[in-house]
Amino acid sequence: MEIKDVENLAEMSKIELTDAEKQQILKDMDGILGYVKQVEEVQVPDTKMEYAHRNIWREDDSERGAEFSADLIKGQFPDKDGDYIKVKKVL
Repeated sequence: MEIKDVENLAEMSKIELTDAEKQQILKDMDGILGYVKQVEEVQVPDTKMEYAHRNIWREDDSERGAEFSADLIKGQFPDKDGDYIKVKKVL
């Protein structure tokens, strides 16, 4: 990273920096990028990624089927179109 990169970041962020502040940010960024490089170099052998995404709304789940169901949720919405619920437009 160079001082020109710091100046570009400052310009995009719409902040004004003194020369001393630019030098300090450059020094800080070099430290941060050095640390990131260390983390990237860590070898982690034999790891298996496990994701915790689970479908808790399964209708065939006997423990939760009656308590949480798509029909129960859809029934609580006043404005529907078939299987879809209508909500206010979000901008």
